[in-house]
Amino acid sequence: MTSPSTAAVPSREQLLHSLYEAAELEHNLMCTYLYAAFSLKQGEAEGLQADEAAAVERWRREIIAVAVEEMGHLVAVWNITAALGGAPRIGRGNFPLDPGYLPASVVVKLAPFNDATLQHFIFLERPEGSTEADGPGFAAERAFTRAIATPRVTPMARDYDTVGHFYATLSADLQAFVAQHGEAASFCGDRALQLGPGELNLCGARPVLCSKTALAAFDAIVRQGEGAPSDSETSHYQRFAAIRGELAALRATHPGFEPAWPAATNPVLRRPPRPEGRVWLEDPAAAATVDIANASYQLMLRLLAQAYLLPGPSAEKSLHVDLAVGLMRAFTPLAEHAARLPAGPSHPGCHAGASFTALRDTAAMPPGPGARRFVIERLAQLADTAGALHTQLGAERTGRAASQLQALHDRAARGLDLAAPVAAAPAPSPAVAAPPPAAPPIEVRDGIEIVQGEKLELRFEAKRCIHARLCVTGAPEVFLANVQGPWLHPDAMPVERLVDIAHACPSGAIQVRRKDGQPDETPPPVNLLSVREAGPYGIRGDLHLRGTPLGTRATLCRCGASKNKPFCDGSHHDIHFAASGEPETGLLGLPTDMPVRRDGRIDIEPEPNGPLQLRGQVEVLSGTGRMVCRVAQARLCRCGGSQTKPFCDGTHTRNGFSAD
Repeated sequence: MTSPSTAAVPSREQLLHSLYEAAELEHNLMCTYLYAAFSLKQGEAEGLQADEAAAVERWRREIIAVAVEEMGHLVAVWNITAALGGAPRIGRGNFPLDPGYLPASVVVKLAPFNDATLQHFIFLERPEGSTEADGPGFAAERAFTRAIATPRVTPMARDYDTVGHFYATLSADLQAFVAQHGEAASFCGDRALQLGPGELNLCGARPVLCSKTALAAFDAIVRQGEGAPSDSETSHYQRFAAIRGELAALRATHPGFEPAWPAATNPVLRRPPRPEGRVWLEDPAAAATVDIANASYQLMLRLLAQAYLLPGPSAEKSLHVDLAVGLMRAFTPLAEHAARLPAGPSHPGCHAGASFTALRDTAAMPPGPGARRFVIERLAQLADTAGALHTQLGAERTGRAASQLQALHDRAARGLDLAAPVAAAPAPSPAVAAPPPAAPPIEVRDGIEIVQGEKLELRFEAKRCIHARLCVTGAPEVFLANVQGPWLHPDAMPVERLVDIAHACPSGAIQVRRKDGQPDETPPPVNLLSVREAGPYGIRGDLHLRGTPLGTRATLCRCGASKNKPFCDGSHHDIHFAASGEPETGLLGLPTDMPVRRDGRIDIEPEPNGPLQLRGQVEVLSGTGRMVCRVAQARLCRCGGSQTKPFCDGTHTRNGFSAD
């Protein structure tokens, strides 16, 4: 029998055990930050003065941005786990955490935004050597030690004073493990199972291939978040400290300023066996709202777990991630609404809050029809329940969540149900004799004017036209502007010249179908998205809108005023929309490196009252043709209000933007 090693080199089991704690730590931090952000009041309608409302909105954006970065850290930890051959730890313990689950110096719990909570966030994110104290009420009930000196085969927890210290130890463990086993044996997991830029635009969603990329991920987590140097202006510590300074200044000039609703600390949906010091939700509306929020959160975790079982890049893997992200967007208005409702008569003056209750087991289901049907059925249940709740409450936030959940169900039903019939190809238009050039007959089909020429069929869809005038100026004898009666004359110029004019139409309003045996228009070799100065998005590729083929050209509204969403109708001129067409290269840290493939299908999914979700390799260009970034998926602002144009920053949830 071999004796257990007493060397400092950890086993793969111990390394995975530590990574599971890292995942739960990042996951818990993300939940606590979101909970505090959702408790913040919004606008003067909720009792804030104008300057207070502006400051609180900045804080809300900043805290949510930090939470999103924690999600990026979580994905990085998941990818490292998968690279080592493990199954990522998707679940987490429910709040409140049992003593010993984390070190005594690292306490996390759901609490509303206030001075103590903010100080606790600063304490958690403090750099090494900091003298920052924890927020009042957040210290552990008693000091305890988890670590033991005796080597064990059973994976054991470690103690650490700061999260930065924890990652330093984890990095050293990984280096020792790789030194003993070698790169190839250490990183033996299937790389195709990880989440990368093709599925998710997060700083941590980068493939982990070797110790260099794994250690770089750990280093990025520390530099961006916990343990960053105190002089790092973009660290979580400095960003929370800046909020603390603003809060103190506002309190000095605004006595009685309360930026948040009094949401409960660690609320639960039912009276616990030990109710002392706990808040359970008795108010029916609050309980029903939190119930749907929690179920949406739980399904999100399940979908992410299943995404790590699906090799990529693939449409199914990407769809699982899209649905998961969409569920968090549906969760947000429900969690915000819960914080505005009373907890119940047993807790007067206390509000509710989403409890982020995790499933007992978030393990993925075996990939296949059963798992797909489960997702569709669960989304249908969530959409129906949210719709009934909105009918009962009539709140704006519950309506937003219900619309989002219904859209997610519809998208899942289109993309996951194997029993769904394949859409039949449209029947070809019957051939007709070429009409006399002077008066060709026009057939109108689904709003599209169709004229048959001798060598091609000419189509015009008025609702997509943005009046670029390339047709009436490039082929005035074919496109007769401002005339009564027939105005399309496809035989009035050589067919090749007309085809070139049609293919130059940026909106796709003009289409041609060849009848002379020559090939029809094909998608471009490079998918392009052009950001027009004070105007729409121009996109070229193999386009599909909500799963339906759209052609290869389209112009999409980004001002929010089009009456023909998602297409542009020129309303940006009427509202004097002002937006730069020259975003900076590498905006938001998005990749600019050349992908292996630059063409392929692009799926466009307009989110209800939200952005345009693009899925597919796209090169984003400025209006002058400069490359901005290259992405495999993106969420494009279409409300006109984002501060990170052309990409969405969530402003649509607050500026009243409405679009199905």
